[in-house]
Amino acid sequence: MSQSTVGAYRDTIELGGRLSVNYLKEGQPDSLTGNFTWSQQPGRIDVTLSSSFSQLAAISVTPQQATLTQAGREPLVAQDIDTLTAQALGWQLPVAGLRDWLQGYAVGADGKRFAASPANNTVYTRDGWRLRFASWQDETAAHPLPKRIDAARTTASGELEIRIIIGPSNS
Repeated sequence: MSQSTVGAYRDTIELGGRLSVNYLKEGQPDSLTGNFTWSQQPGRIDVTLSSSFSQLAAISVTPQQATLTQAGREPLVAQDIDTLTAQALGWQLPVAGLRDWLQGYAVGADGKRFAASPANNTVYTRDGWRLRFASWQDETAAHPLPKRIDAARTTASGELEIRIIIGPSNS
């Protein structure tokens, strides 16, 4: 198994894939599955969530505010993305963490920067997520890139589990 860690962090990336979320809504298990696109550049992140049939939501995050736009509804605006997604979805989509996670990085519970590798693929984050970089796009690459990320966190309303598959969103 490769000991090589992920490549240098990039401020600008474009990628997509699939996302599945299991959570509790009003005490009952619920889930969401769909495709996502992620566009990141210095000072801005744009995320689009869609099902196979339609766009579900578009999220834009800048240092000043986060905006969630859904078809047929007024846009929701909050000071930060965690507050916005908790209000709109009933659970926090960890966009701030995803900025690092999608590239194989995280801030560990000890406050130190974690760089994943196929041989060292699990970390507990400072904000309570259990991350496992479960598979890689090319495990033997000099700097492998994550392909599947499993994230779980216990919240006040129960367990929240997110599985992210990076790659073609229609596969």
